[in-house]
Amino acid sequence: MFKKILIANRGEIAVRVIRACKEWGISTVAVHSDVDRNSMHVKLADESVCIGSHQPSSSYLNIPALLSAVDLTGAEAVHPGYGFLSENANFARILEENKIKFIGASSEHIEMMGDKIQAKKIAKENGLPVIEGSEGGVKNVVDAKKLSKKIGFPVLIKASGGGGGKGMKIVRNEEDFESLFSTARSEAKKYFGNDEVYIEKFFQNPRHIEVQILAGKNRTIHLHERDCSVQRRHQKLIEETPSPVLTDEIRKDLFERTVGMVSKIGYEGAGTVEFIYEDGKFYFLEMNTRVQVEHPVSEMVTGIDIIKEQIWIAYTGETALEQSDVNPRGHAIECRINAEDPSNNYQPSPGTITMCNQPSGFRTRVDGAIFQGYKVTPYYDSLICKLICHGRNRTEAIQRMNRSLDEFVIDGITTTIPLHKKLLNHEKFINSNFNVSWLDNEKIV
Repeated sequence: MFKKILIANRGEIAVRVIRACKEWGISTVAVHSDVDRNSMHVKLADESVCIGSHQPSSSYLNIPALLSAVDLTGAEAVHPGYGFLSENANFARILEENKIKFIGASSEHIEMMGDKIQAKKIAKENGLPVIEGSEGGVKNVVDAKKLSKKIGFPVLIKASGGGGGKGMKIVRNEEDFESLFSTARSEAKKYFGNDEVYIEKFFQNPRHIEVQILAGKNRTIHLHERDCSVQRRHQKLIEETPSPVLTDEIRKDLFERTVGMVSKIGYEGAGTVEFIYEDGKFYFLEMNTRVQVEHPVSEMVTGIDIIKEQIWIAYTGETALEQSDVNPRGHAIECRINAEDPSNNYQPSPGTITMCNQPSGFRTRVDGAIFQGYKVTPYYDSLICKLICHGRNRTEAIQRMNRSLDEFVIDGITTTIPLHKKLLNHEKFINSNFNVSWLDNEKIV
């Protein structure tokens, strides 16, 4: 096994990776910006290296600084977590060239699936249904409008190299097309350095379903699906597994096609294939070549540590698990706890946590990096921790989550905990009568 791994990330995911490494007996190296020197991931790691200032471009996105930290500490491998450089093909390629193992997909597969147009083409060629839309990128507004009229409004304009809702615009009628097309291209250029966009049919009432996979040279397996349909402006808030809306027949077809596609492209590592699901049909959306924020719900129902399996695959090139080893039980729900004020348009809420009581108890898990006295800075993503609860069924999982949210006390900053309480007790959530547009169309707070 690897003797030393550097974690090129911060916060709760860095802590999560460090814990998995410690269970393997692997030494860990934390990297941190100047404002993160007292963070939990720094305290838990065996070594730590300051790699720059609070600006992400000067630290967690600073490839030369990270490479220097690898060289300085003698780390054999780098785990990127999620976000930052986790899907940066250039970073993975540089590590590959320097014989440092990148614990993630190969640079080739990151590049292949990171281009949304190319990924859609690959999915279609390998047996996955895709959303009706342009065959490639479109830059001519006249041609783009003509295609959109053929597909039928509403349509979705999406950045080819994007994600997270950036460079994405819903066009509901022909009159608004030109202005929104221009705005989408500008955003795509700003956030991804590439103004190429493509057109897709927009679904009115879709669910967001994703399939967790683990793949090695020897085989590809799935860890069943997750339903991530509780979203606000394309940002996930609550995830659960299994999905309450899939039938066994649809689930079987979804898994077989997903595993088939991933196997055919020779993918290795952990990954997630995402789908839009509406009216009993699913359509390929994208593939994330990294571990997901919501991976704990899959771990809770399968009993499989995805991070440890990810490390094992990186070291051996093979997955130790067979599909028969995956036997999910019960239901799991995850709430993302953000330092935000939902009553003030979800504005970030930086500050010092003056009191922190985290819930515990039967089948209750908190993935986080916060503590009393921890300072939430305004420089990074507002996610501060995740609360995951498991039950024998969905009803019990909801009940356990309600109990756990009641126990969760974070003073000194505003968080989304009160919002989650409202969502968990909302009739639409309880009855699973919602879609990805629910919170954008209905005022909850």
